[in-house]
Amino acid sequence: MKRLALALLGAAAFAAPLAAQAQGIVRGGDPKSAIASVVTVPAGYDTIYVSGMTPPVVDAAATGVAKFGDTKTQTIGVIKRLEDALKSQGATLSDVVMMRVLLVGDPAKDGKMDFAGMMEGYKTFFGTAEQPNKPSRITSQVSALVADGMLVEIEVQAARPPKK
Repeated sequence: MKRLALALLGAAAFAAPLAAQAQGIVRGGDPKSAIASVVTVPAGYDTIYVSGMTPPVVDAAATGVAKFGDTKTQTIGVIKRLEDALKSQGATLSDVVMMRVLLVGDPAKDGKMDFAGMMEGYKTFFGTAEQPNKPSRITSQVSALVADGMLVEIEVQAARPPKK
C-alpha cells in the first residue's frame, strides 16, 4: 500500500508541470485594457530576452526626430525589429509576456512623452483580431536615448513551450 501511495504521489508530481504546460500562458486583467495586468508562465517554458531595440532611420538626409519619424512611426519600426529578433529564435509577438517602453519627451509636445502616439503604434501589433495576446508592460519617460531624435526604445521578454 505504501508503494502504491508513493507511486501515485510520484505520478502526480510528474503530471502537475505537464498540466500547467498544457494550460499555457495565462494573461489576466481587464479585457478592454491594452495590456495584461498579470501574466503567468507555466514551469518548463522557454524564456527569450530581447534587448532594447531603437527605431530604424526613415530619412537618412534628415536630422533629429525627422530622421526616425514621430513616436508612432518609431514605435512601429521598433516593434518590427523586435518581431524579427523573436522570429530568429522561433518565436512571435504573440509570445511576448513583458514589455518595457522608454519614451523620450517629444520636442513637438513641449518635451512630454507622446503616449498616445506610442499606443497607436502598439495597438497595430497587440490586442488585435489577428494577434490578441497582450503583454504586461511598463512605459516610462527618459531624458535621452543613444541618438538625437530617437524617441522610442522597447525591450521584451517572451515565453513559449519548449521545442521538442
